[in-house]
Amino acid sequence: MRLFALRGANSVQANQAEAILAATDELMRELMQRNGLVPEAMVSCIFTLTEDLDAEFPAVAARRLGLNAVPLLCTREVPVPGSLPRVIRTLLHYYAPEDHRPRHVYLGEARVLRADLESAQ
Repeated sequence: MRLFALRGANSVQANQAEAILAATDELMRELMQRNGLVPEAMVSCIFTLTEDLDAEFPAVAARRLGLNAVPLLCTREVPVPGSLPRVIRTLLHYYAPEDHRPRHVYLGEARVLRADLESAQ
C-alpha cells in the first residue's frame, strides 16, 4: 500500500447551505467512485472554499457520506483577482495499492481549472 493524494473541485450555483452540500456530495461521491475509495482507506481531507461561499461547511456533506473517522478541515481559498467564483476544492489523502492510478475530479464550471488532466473529466 502507498499513500496517495487526490485533487478535485466543483462549482456551486449559489451561496446557500444546500447548494454547498450538494456540490460537495457530488464531488466526494465521484472521487470515491472513480478511485474505488472507502472511508477506511482515507487518511485526511482538506476542503477550501472561495470567499463568496460561507453558508455551510463542506465537511458536513462528507460526514453524511460516512467519513466520520476521517480528519476533515475547511479553509478559505486564496482570493486571487479574476479567479473562478463559487468553487469548492478538495485535497484527499488515502491509501491504495502501489499500482493505483489516481483519478482527479473536476466538475461543473471547475473543469476549466484542470482541463489538462485527462482523468479529471
